[in-house]
This record gives sequence, C-alpha cells and structure tokens, in this order.
Amino acid sequence: MNLLEGTRGIVFGVANKRSIAWAIAQSLAGAGMRLAFTYQGERLKENVESLAATLPGSLLLPCDVSSDAEIDATFTALGREFEALDVLIHSVAYAQREDLEGSFSATSREGFRVALDVSAYSLVALTRAALPLLEKSGRASVIAMTYYGAEKVIENYNIMGVAKASLEACVRYLAADLGPRGIRVNAISAGPVNTLAARGVRGFMGMLQHHAEKAPLRRNVELREIGDTALFLASRLSSGITGQVIFVDGGYNIVAV
Repeated sequence: MNLLEGTRGIVFGVANKRSIAWAIAQSLAGAGMRLAFTYQGERLKENVESLAATLPGSLLLPCDVSSDAEIDATFTALGREFEALDVLIHSVAYAQREDLEGSFSATSREGFRVALDVSAYSLVALTRAALPLLEKSGRASVIAMTYYGAEKVIENYNIMGVAKASLEACVRYLAADLGPRGIRVNAISAGPVNTLAARGVRGFMGMLQHHAEKAPLRRNVELREIGDTALFLASRLSSGITGQVIFVDGGYNIVAV
C-alpha cells in the first residue's frame, strides 16, 4: 500500500520501540511517507536515533515543545529539507508524578501549568510554527493522541485527564481555524497500551485487565491498530474528516458499566 507515496511528515513523541508514536511512524513509513523525528535532550536522542535509522531517509531534530525558540528552530531546519509538510503527529504528554497520584484537588498550580503546557498547548504551538509548510502541502493532516480520561474520570489519571480534555478542545478549535486553509486536525483516543508513559499511572496493569474484560472486543487494543488509524487520518481516505476524536479502544467507550 503506497497511500502516502511522496509525502512528508514529522513525528513528535517517540521515546522507544513501544511508543504509540513509533507505531504510528511505522504505519506511515510503510505507506511511503518520509519522516522526521524529534527528541528532547541527549538522554532520549540515542533511542530515537536508532529507531529513525531503520527508516531510510528519516531526519532527526532536537525539540523541547515547551520552548517556542526550539520549536521555531525545528521547523526552520525542517524547511531546509522538506518543501512541504503533509502530516504532523503530536504524541506528547507530561505531568509531574506527584500530580498523577492521590487527590486531584491537591494538584499544584505549577503542576497544572506544566501538564497543560506540554500536553495541550504544545499542539497549538507546533501547528502554528508548522503552518507555512502545512499550507504548501494542500492536503495536510495534524493528528494528536488523547485518551478517554478526557471525558470520564479515570482513577489516578488526575491532571492528565484535564490536560487531554484541553487537548481535544484545541483539536476542535484548530480544525475550525485551519479548515479554510485545507488543513485537517483530528485526534485518536486510544485504549490503554503498555507503554513506558502509561506505566507512570498507578494501577495501570489493573486498568489493562479491566479494559480487556469490559470492551466489546474483549481485548486490549494493539499498537498496530493505532498506527493504522493514523495512516487513515493521514491519507486522502479521510479527506472529509476534521475536528474529530476517533476512538481506537475495542469499543470500550460505548460501555456504560
């Protein structure tokens, strides 16, 4: 399948081979897309660099999404390599560990600011900086990653649920704002998968078991399924879809009890 032959994308959020962002990258590259990857700090560079090296023609750029200067530098460098940008993948989220445990009402002001800045505002900042390249595409698609905790209270998800709710609102407002320029913006709400980031949520393994027992498909979602949904949203097959949250969770979100 060469649905994306000749297209170019950038992926924010790859940390290791179990990352949702990496599963998405594999699906996009498998359909013919040339990719750029970003990393935050030297600690993560080696992992991302080794993964990117398995996809011929990939670029590697540093970027701290909480820094406008670094974001601008990233897209300036990208513009020297890509004449246009067809897809932007936002798979970035962060909250201080103490704000993912205990009482939500104990969330600190700084913890609240950091979680929403990195997990939600970064989508706005990245999309704004990418606009000159996205507009040149004529078919651009921005895709963010979210979770059901944006809609319903998930134990121990706390401030991240609030951040994801903000992210989903950003998706809708960006879609309305950028639709006249031919840019689509959507989000994928994935069921729980056993990633390094997910294991930072206390009780996560119990969450996995509960999801598999209650979801209509009676199993947990696979990374490949999330990646292939991103492929759909990146391609012309979804050209009439924008401002949406697409659930890839085995149907868990439809179950009331």
